[in-house]
Amino acid sequence: MTIIKQDDLIRSVADALQYISYYHSKDFIQAMTRAWEKEESVVAKDAITQILVNSRMSAEGHRPLCQDTGIVVVFLKIGMNIQWDAELSVNEMINEGVRQAYQFSDNVLRASVLEDPAGTRKNTGDNTPAVIHMEMVKGDRLEVQIAAKGGGSENKAKMAMLNPSDDLVEWIVNTLPTMGAGWCPPGVLGIGIGGTAEKAALLAKQSLMESIDIQDLRERGASNHLEELRLEIIDRVNDLGIGAQGLGGLTTVLDVKIKDYPTHAASLPVCIIPNCAATRHTHFTLDGSGVALQTPPDLKDWPDISYQAGEQAVRVNLDTLTQAEMEQWSSGTVLLLSGKMLTGRDAAHKRLIERLDKGEPLPVDLEGRFIYYVGPVDPVGDEVVGPAGPTTATRMDKFTPQILEQTGLMGMIGKAERGTLAIEAIRKHKSSYLMAVGGAAYLVAKAIIAAEVVAFPELGMEAIYEFEVKDMPVMVAVDSKGISVHQTGPKQWKAMIQMKKID
Repeated sequence: MTIIKQDDLIRSVADALQYISYYHSKDFIQAMTRAWEKEESVVAKDAITQILVNSRMSAEGHRPLCQDTGIVVVFLKIGMNIQWDAELSVNEMINEGVRQAYQFSDNVLRASVLEDPAGTRKNTGDNTPAVIHMEMVKGDRLEVQIAAKGGGSENKAKMAMLNPSDDLVEWIVNTLPTMGAGWCPPGVLGIGIGGTAEKAALLAKQSLMESIDIQDLRERGASNHLEELRLEIIDRVNDLGIGAQGLGGLTTVLDVKIKDYPTHAASLPVCIIPNCAATRHTHFTLDGSGVALQTPPDLKDWPDISYQAGEQAVRVNLDTLTQAEMEQWSSGTVLLLSGKMLTGRDAAHKRLIERLDKGEPLPVDLEGRFIYYVGPVDPVGDEVVGPAGPTTATRMDKFTPQILEQTGLMGMIGKAERGTLAIEAIRKHKSSYLMAVGGAAYLVAKAIIAAEVVAFPELGMEAIYEFEVKDMPVMVAVDSKGISVHQTGPKQWKAMIQMKKID
């Protein structure tokens, strides 16, 4: 009989979470590199370059790939012949491992988990509790699959209870564009089919734990219906032309993973869940011999590339920028920002709106400023701030008209597309929306030379900071005329891909 010690599980969980915070898996790097090599869209290739450079920087610096270090998801297969040498429950041991990982002083990870989700939404402070799924199986080993799932990709999950006669592939292909770009493509699409509503979602999440192997599947050919579906879906999704970061291009998904389960004769449940460009998962097995530690990858697995904004990039001094200068920007233009900007995301925007509604003064003056939608990781060592990539701008859309109308804010910075409400407000007030690359948080942080909390410190990572930046790379995603690159880019590349197929 295998005896699993409490400390062995705790330390193994903590090590795995630290590991995946800064190491991409080899299969992911290879798949992203193939996407970079074949990409023909200049803006999409630029985005993938930033993702790959950021990945290597994180691997070398042992700092998070993304500022959103995720909510922890764990799948356990517990052998029925295991005996525990532990005082804590299995859930408590997992959560202690999470706590130790996220509070590790050499690489502090961002605490993003909030309790009382429909009420006070108070941060738990240590990223616990994890979402834990357990299965009792034959044997005398403990198998652990563990992931850190970012909110941007998790929020894009879609589910439907289709009729048995419905075209499942057609539903997926039609649904994927409605997910927007907040999940930071290119990534992996997980699909669960069958069972019941909750089983389909669980299957989709489990499928994302698998390695990327679509290239091998193409070479050997499909051997069953699910493999045929994988090949059909990845081709049809990539033919949509959504591309990296939703800017238009050849690669939207790197792989499609599918798990299925028997279902009721009247049902066809289906769920799709994407993994983002900071996909983080690993596994380990405990057999009673001690702690299971992850093996670091070889830095030779990363491509030898570097990032430069290019000769066409426009340098902008935010401290002296005028309205007239900003109105000269065109959608798709690459900028290098220097100077001071404010930060703020969901919780801060909610508080700002509440004060505006009450006629109360704001804690910061937004007149003529840019606000960056970000919740950074805490700094370590001599850092001024930890990894600080953008959060999904769409969530701030509902605040945008009032903020622009009443504060004189000049512009915004985030990731992904803006909706109709925000775009119309940007056009009306001759504002602009700039996009930083999601999945390049450590690279972006290197452009931040000073950081200070200036409002709402009690909000933790959602506090309002003032950043000073030097040559921070962004793109004009929505210009003052309301033209959005997230609308023009995919439309253009979808048409180009179709023309290639005809030729």
